[in-house]
Amino acid sequence: MKSYLQLSEVSIDFPTPKGPFRALDKVSLNIAQGEFVSLIGHSGCGKSTVLNIVAGLHQATEGGVLLEDREVNAPGPERAVVFQNHSLLPWLTAYQNVELAVKRVFNGQKSKAEMKDWIIHNLALVNMEHALDKRPDEISGGMKQRVGIARALAMEPKVLLMDEPFGALDALTRAQLQDSLMEIHADLGNTVIMITHDVDEAVLLSDRIVMMTNGPSASIGEILRIDLERPRKRVELSGDARYNHFRHEVLAFLYERQRKVEKIEAPQASLKAQQKAA
Repeated sequence: MKSYLQLSEVSIDFPTPKGPFRALDKVSLNIAQGEFVSLIGHSGCGKSTVLNIVAGLHQATEGGVLLEDREVNAPGPERAVVFQNHSLLPWLTAYQNVELAVKRVFNGQKSKAEMKDWIIHNLALVNMEHALDKRPDEISGGMKQRVGIARALAMEPKVLLMDEPFGALDALTRAQLQDSLMEIHADLGNTVIMITHDVDEAVLLSDRIVMMTNGPSASIGEILRIDLERPRKRVELSGDARYNHFRHEVLAFLYERQRKVEKIEAPQASLKAQQKAA
């Protein structure tokens, strides 16, 4: 598999009053163009930190990130981020929120008419063209998140980074947006990295699931390839033996294999603390 996005031995330390805290330790991952990769793990395992390093919001202490063989060391429009909170400006309409991103990226490249068409096109991708004149307080939480996704897509990013984009939504809305995301990914072929706590969501959407070990010094524990045919239909997959096998593998890592590691590491950490005190 040719590497489009490459994380190489990425480690990061954060300063604390007691000294450096190592959040990530030697994370290496190669992602192909157009691949959909989910990061999953317990809270505090460094998933968002990985995403922020790829976004250029954090700088790795060791190692680095390459996108198309170019080093990532700052934010850029080729890497768009969708957060759990939609982050829309409340005084602007859906159209105007997307327009902000379009003007930033395409000012001087597209005419006013072309930008207008492009904004409406991206709102249509997420089925929000009917609400382009609505402000955030006039639409539902799921609709706000759709506008946030449209804003990210309007930047034409090479990599779409999603940090639990559906985590705050009800189950039905979440399912609808998952289906929309699968359709968009099939149409556009974006490279996607998504953080999730939802095992079913990870299996449904992903080409690969990256399972993170618990922090501190979190790293990649296992990587599971999801070779289910696309397009995927959630109702049909619920009775699919392979789907349930993949689901079981993720659950087993999170709640069995990772727990065994913790039980082994806890006595060792206690012994080291006692030796240090002595």
